[in-house]
Amino acid sequence: MTETSVILALVVLTALAFDFTNGFHDTANAMATSIATKALRPKTAVALSGILNLVGAFLSVEVALTVTNAVVKIQDKSGAPKAELLADGGSALLLIILAGLVGGIVWNLLTWLVGLPSSSSHALFGGLVGATIAGLGFSGVNWNGDGSKLDGVVGKVLLPAVLSPVIAAVVAAVGTWIIFKITAGVAARFTDKGFRWGQIGSASLVSLAHGTNDAQKTMGVITLALIASGHWSDTENIPLWVKVSAALAIALGTYLGGWRIIRTLGKGLTDINPPQGTAAQSGAAAVILASSHLGFALSTTHVATGSVLGSGIGRPGAKVRWAVAGRMVAAWLITLPAAGIVGAAMWWVGDVIGGTAGALVVFTLLVLASLAMYLRSRSARVDSSNVNDEWESSEAPGKPVSVPAEVS
Repeated sequence: MTETSVILALVVLTALAFDFTNGFHDTANAMATSIATKALRPKTAVALSGILNLVGAFLSVEVALTVTNAVVKIQDKSGAPKAELLADGGSALLLIILAGLVGGIVWNLLTWLVGLPSSSSHALFGGLVGATIAGLGFSGVNWNGDGSKLDGVVGKVLLPAVLSPVIAAVVAAVGTWIIFKITAGVAARFTDKGFRWGQIGSASLVSLAHGTNDAQKTMGVITLALIASGHWSDTENIPLWVKVSAALAIALGTYLGGWRIIRTLGKGLTDINPPQGTAAQSGAAAVILASSHLGFALSTTHVATGSVLGSGIGRPGAKVRWAVAGRMVAAWLITLPAAGIVGAAMWWVGDVIGGTAGALVVFTLLVLASLAMYLRSRSARVDSSNVNDEWESSEAPGKPVSVPAEVS
């Protein structure tokens, strides 16, 4: 194998690993409220979400080939890598992509470990921005676009990060308030059953939309790497094996369930009942679909979290845990720079060592960091057996809850 082929293989493996972490990190966006209200059993919920993510991944490829164009200047308008980055078989571009993916994965795993919902898309963009700055300088980043539309880091990442949770919270709050006004005086046993079905429908819609959008990011990254290394030349299509592998990776990650984040979103922000959960999921689905139609990029994590928070605000007498919400917002604020720092550091390590050895060292560091966080998580398990335990007043996101003896 040539040096480029080895680095390409590492990029593909790392991209699929990111897709996998994207799946279990974002399962909560669709299924946290359905699990919290017992509309679905925990394992049934993640299985349904996994299937719909798998289906959604095949519905469109419009985003795939220009996924990085929004934030970094490593592609032209056709989606092909820029010619100046193709020296030495494209190894310079491959190292930027590899380092950026490592930044995204490390941040996904760290926030999963502490049970904080944060945007996988922003983690990926942050890692790529950091690696691009390290490799090409600040001019390599698409900060504002050409001014003709909302574009670049500001238009595609920062503005949606601020606006989408606010809009989702308002929609969910109003929807929740209306629901409770309409159903006032109706016995809960009559309303809960119907609203649980509503939750399942809206959660399924969010899962389908997530697969359609997020799986394409990995497809785009892998296809860009294949073009850079000379293994693919068609900028209008995605190789079938890339579609299948990306779809399977995100579906498998979703099926395994990010239980720590599901617990925080389903139990930590506010106590959710079926009408409230329906309003939250319907509000999230409406905002996601409307923004997709308008071409407005946003984070499904931010939308889902804003919707849950809004449902707590809109429900009369509901308690909102603002301390938990504050920690989530803090995680959102540092996602881009934190993933960027890791991406830049990984590019520097790979560049200093150079060649295949540098890429192997970067990949090895990722494996070691991932293993360390996984082992740490095993000492304080959160899984399908305890994800719905009552939230303690002193509990912080990611803090373990008691595990029954038979599953400990």
